[in-house]
Amino acid sequence: MQDVNTIMLSNKLAHDLFGEEEALNKIITLNEKFSVKITGVYEDFPHNSDFKEVSFLGPWTLYESQDPWVKNAAHAWDENSWQIFTQLKEGKDFDIVSAKIKDIRMKLDNPPGYKPEFFIHPMSKWHLYGDFKNGVNTGGQITYVWLFGLIGIFVLLLACINFMNLATARSEKRAREVGIRKSIGSARKQLIFQFVCESLLTVTLGCVLSLVLVQLMIPFFNDVAGKQISILWTNGWFWGAIVAFTLITGLLSGSYPALYLSSFQPVKVLKGTFRPGRWASLPRKVLVVFQFSVSITLMIGITVVFMQIKFAQNRPIGYNRSGLIEINMKPDQLRNNFETLHHDLLNTRAVVNMSESLGSITSDYGGTTDVKWPGKADGFYPLFMTNKVSHEFGKTVDWKIKEGRDFSREHVTDNAAVILNEAAVKLIGFKNPINETIKFSGKEYKIIGVVENLIKESPFKPVKPSFFMLDYNVVNVVLIKISPDITTANALAKVEAIFKKYYPAAPFEYRFVDQQFAEKFSAEVRVGKLSGFFAILALFISCLGIFGLAAFMADQRTKEIGIRKVLGASIPMLWKLLSKNFVVLVIISCCLAVPVGYYLMNNWLQKYEYRTEISGWIFLLTCFGALAISLVTVSYQAIQAAMMNPVKSLKRE
Repeated sequence: MQDVNTIMLSNKLAHDLFGEEEALNKIITLNEKFSVKITGVYEDFPHNSDFKEVSFLGPWTLYESQDPWVKNAAHAWDENSWQIFTQLKEGKDFDIVSAKIKDIRMKLDNPPGYKPEFFIHPMSKWHLYGDFKNGVNTGGQITYVWLFGLIGIFVLLLACINFMNLATARSEKRAREVGIRKSIGSARKQLIFQFVCESLLTVTLGCVLSLVLVQLMIPFFNDVAGKQISILWTNGWFWGAIVAFTLITGLLSGSYPALYLSSFQPVKVLKGTFRPGRWASLPRKVLVVFQFSVSITLMIGITVVFMQIKFAQNRPIGYNRSGLIEINMKPDQLRNNFETLHHDLLNTRAVVNMSESLGSITSDYGGTTDVKWPGKADGFYPLFMTNKVSHEFGKTVDWKIKEGRDFSREHVTDNAAVILNEAAVKLIGFKNPINETIKFSGKEYKIIGVVENLIKESPFKPVKPSFFMLDYNVVNVVLIKISPDITTANALAKVEAIFKKYYPAAPFEYRFVDQQFAEKFSAEVRVGKLSGFFAILALFISCLGIFGLAAFMADQRTKEIGIRKVLGASIPMLWKLLSKNFVVLVIISCCLAVPVGYYLMNNWLQKYEYRTEISGWIFLLTCFGALAISLVTVSYQAIQAAMMNPVKSLKRE
């Protein structure tokens, strides 16, 4: 792209425009004005790239030539509308370069009072380390990588615990085998090797099955997580990790049973005098408590996550997003046809109102620290978000006027008027803001109204101080309020017909504001769904464990149950006898999980400035649910054992 009028197309756009024809050296027109030559076609950016929606690349000079404002703004040090990319020389350090450019703005003429600092951030860290506060990196998606990595490890531990518990619980069944092997010369290390190999074989079979399940469940996971992930069948690191996890899991789950079983004394075993010690069941109980503590902690976590999402969703947003759509337009197109476009849209009876703004209503577009007002302290340079709109903006979005009035075409002086949000009034400190003046970019504006805070950015953070002013020269978004008396499809068809009348070459592309606002919760919803899946999986594994233990313990106590029934014990009494130990273990788990869950989730909530409170009912509900589920799990085996005919049980013993 050596020439100003050249561009490169993405492979997808080239195919959409020219099909199977060669795109190179073809001439296309941008914005019905600029003819450019295609000098290359590049491979589409991957789905997980920040540039996945980029469809063509062109020289910066081409961008400047299309818009005079861009040419001027690009040379203004305090303009931050674009990103700057740079490639460091081989061996250069990012931190050293950042230190050198840190104060570059303050060394130039007319340094701003808010003292900006510059730094560079490696592209390799954008995704995982993309969060900043006051110029300091505070993490990013790496938090979720660690979170789900730890949850995955804990879930794997729960499965290992099940294997350990069931293997040691069946120790009496294999005691004779160990005694015979030892009596004919088997060394303890040989027995340990045998039991570990059995564990590795079980884990290997489980690994093969898990790969099949993962392949089947990947579409579901991608849908929930919003990703495009596939198994790297040909990647050596992938298979190395699989082998490593298999070995670690096999050794972890098989080590304790192997050491325990190989410690049996052959004399006691073969004489029939072997009995597990008084404390033999203690490790199993500890492991069961650990299992349920992890499961209950995850359940507490998922409950708090969804409580936080619900809390933010119920937060007043300051406007009515129902029926609102946005359409991007170039400022000159809006300036040239605004009045007639507005008139024709209202005449369709499909539109209640229409207005324009600079940027979307669901995001902050620009800000400034160059704001002055009477009584402002020296050295105080807070950031105000600037919103440039048309007269009908307030009526279109149905914002809430708290004081004063809205913009009106009947007041010609409104071109020098502003409307503040509540956050701005609070920051400035005006007790009676109406008719007060503020100064912005060297021009005075009279405050004519105060509106309820509009949530344009994250619903989990405080609303930034903002003011709204009239400016038809830079607006680039059309806001349309669709009538509730007509179907959305019919309304959109009528709106499209009007737009095609004025802009026949431009594609009719619109966005629903309520859908854009819902996307602000997408990260938290994904975390909640994935955490919920892991919590259910962890609880299921824990219940499988106590189900197996309950079955084994009921089998061990068959004779006792038969005798008790002969002596008059009822089924409820026997159910209580067989269930109470597990209930006690789950209650202990609740006592351990509640403080841990509170500590972890309270720390997690600190990342949100607008957050819910962790109520006591969350812990009561979670613990009661875990207790009920575990009781149902154990009850099946307990009732089945209690209902067995005592004649058969005593005869079998």
